[in-house]
Amino acid sequence: MSMYTVTNRAATIASIIEKRRPLAEKIALVENNLQTLFDALRSLEEHRKQLLTQVDDDVIGRLRDIDLTSWQSRIGNECKALSQLKARFCRKTLNIGVVGLARQGKSRLLQSLTGLTTAEIPDGDGQHCTGVRSTIYHNPSTETYAEVLFHSERSFLNEVIAPYYEKLQLGAKATSLEEFSHKSLPALPKHISDSTKLGAMYEHLQRYYINFDKYQRLLRETSALRISRNQIREYVAQDTLDGQRIYFNYLAVKEVKIFCQFPNADIGNIALVDMPGLGDTGIGDEERLMKTLGQDVDAVLFVRMPKPSGDYWGKSDVELYDTARASLPDLPLELWSFMVLNRIGGNPQLGDNLNNCKGLAGDITNKHIKVINPFIANCASLEEAGGVLDNVLNYLTNKINDLDEKYASTCQQKLTQLQSHIFAELQECQNIFTSEEQTDEEDEIFESLFEEFWNTLTSSLLSLVTEFKEQSDNDNDFLFSINDTIANCKSNTAIPSDLREIKQKHDSMGSYNKAYDQYLDEVRTRLTQHFLTLDKGLNCSIEKAQKMVAHVLLEQGGLRGLTEKRGIEFLKFMAEELPEKHNNLKRSFQLLSTFELSFRGLVQPRIRKHLNDLRPDAKVIRLSSSLLEEKMQKEIQENLQILHAEALYKCKESLNSMLSEPSQAALAIVEEFVDQALRAKGVNKEWRLFLKKQKSKVWSEKFAQLNQQSEIRQRWLDIVRKAILANQVEFMQFLNCI
Repeated sequence: MSMYTVTNRAATIASIIEKRRPLAEKIALVENNLQTLFDALRSLEEHRKQLLTQVDDDVIGRLRDIDLTSWQSRIGNECKALSQLKARFCRKTLNIGVVGLARQGKSRLLQSLTGLTTAEIPDGDGQHCTGVRSTIYHNPSTETYAEVLFHSERSFLNEVIAPYYEKLQLGAKATSLEEFSHKSLPALPKHISDSTKLGAMYEHLQRYYINFDKYQRLLRETSALRISRNQIREYVAQDTLDGQRIYFNYLAVKEVKIFCQFPNADIGNIALVDMPGLGDTGIGDEERLMKTLGQDVDAVLFVRMPKPSGDYWGKSDVELYDTARASLPDLPLELWSFMVLNRIGGNPQLGDNLNNCKGLAGDITNKHIKVINPFIANCASLEEAGGVLDNVLNYLTNKINDLDEKYASTCQQKLTQLQSHIFAELQECQNIFTSEEQTDEEDEIFESLFEEFWNTLTSSLLSLVTEFKEQSDNDNDFLFSINDTIANCKSNTAIPSDLREIKQKHDSMGSYNKAYDQYLDEVRTRLTQHFLTLDKGLNCSIEKAQKMVAHVLLEQGGLRGLTEKRGIEFLKFMAEELPEKHNNLKRSFQLLSTFELSFRGLVQPRIRKHLNDLRPDAKVIRLSSSLLEEKMQKEIQENLQILHAEALYKCKESLNSMLSEPSQAALAIVEEFVDQALRAKGVNKEWRLFLKKQKSKVWSEKFAQLNQQSEIRQRWLDIVRKAILANQVEFMQFLNCI
């Protein structure tokens, strides 16, 4: 009689499966986040190791106290647990695993539950393959068929062959199928060759080796092979129904999925997972059992057949239970496992074991084998086996949501604790470098260097002002420029040297008076053009002053490291580079770098009045009324020469009177710069703040080691912050409620 009653069980199971899927998607996101965190911690650990050779002893001690590898290991464990949980919630069926030692009736039970025969599920009457896992799906709408999945080259070598090499101490495992098949199989080491158990294991390995040519083609299959019902035995057993040992395909098989209609149709989307019978001498069976139970089943049925002559719970039973329990530590096994005690009464050859079944059922808890309920049932009986399945399914449909919630909650709690512990560890990582000590040392060095800079700069600039004052009454550069200009005015006058030119002008103009007027305009404008070149001479002193100030700042002030620009370009760089908040300092560089004297503003008004005698309307020297053309031509030439000479003389005298003005202007702009850059209110603080940010450029040698340590610290903190960002609580949260 059923422990639980469930109406419309198929619909209930479908609803359970559908409810699981959204959670599986959330778990997938957490898995990705855990991988990101793992990578961040790995990067941090690698950087930690590098720093051990780059920092001082105090920091080395703190670095050695940091333990990141254990957290990486914890993350790996949680990723594995999440993968199992996600696999559970991704399944399209409720899966029941059937587990037992060899020849306990496990295969008989599966035959009864599925309607399959010994042809598809070999039982203990023959020598069946103990390494093939079968999953049997209830599918009422199809004829029985199977899908066979084969090992790849890599999984065959790593999951099947490698465990033998490790257990039997055979040395390095084969790295390719060719190497495994063509090289001689290593001999069993002498110190273990007398072990019967290990010898039997070695015989299993020899079976793979000797028969390799009979199944190797299957290891190249990349997709599942669909086969009919009558072909299934060829891939799960090593002998035919009549005992002929001719099958070797099973050696390449990783898993078989069988689809058939179960005798009891009212069961919904379920599958039975047939685990190989344990107790044989194959290697890897227990590991495969744990992996399957951990991620592919929702409930487990242990099958045990007590001997009619007397029996007890032995070591192998307890070990099997412990193996199963270890497969899913986050969900207590007693909440999702059942025990089927296989009754064989009624068979004269075997005897009746009913009393022993009852005895083991009564004694099961004393051996700490905790299950939901022990069933006593004849596994070969369709009715009794069906009753067991009914009870299991009814229990699952009533309790699976609770089990899922408990399982998921346990995983979530572990993740939350992991996040909290890693957060604390990362906080310690942030405190590896104590910035206060370095900051204090930097401040002391900077203050000393800045005081030296300020004193030197002040002294040098004031000395420069004194130098300019001593030279402000004379400006040789401007004098040279004036002399060059006067010389050009004398050599290039626009006065015709050939009288025939004057005759041509007369002919074109119609009269000598008109020709004379035009020549006056030409001579006057030619002089004006020559004087325009004084612009460059005017600013020689200004440019020299600008360059000398820049030189003091760069050389005496030690600002060479700020930029590669020199001279006036350095002043312009400072004017642009200084922040707006340093307004006094910025303005002083702007004024100095852009200051210039203008010919039109300073010189032109002074010489323009001396050119008025060369205007036609002035007629300072008029032409005579002679009728002789040659005399008129000569008179025009001489008059122009006289007027040009007089105007040039007056201009030169005027220019000589202002020889000191450019140098005085240079002095004035230098004094203005010094006032603004050294004397303005708050300018000392502006220099201090600016240079503090630029200290590594200005005093690179002094701050080189400190800068290196600062860069090391900043790089470390950047990597720590990435790990902290990856370790946010919300990134570990997949479960709010279920």
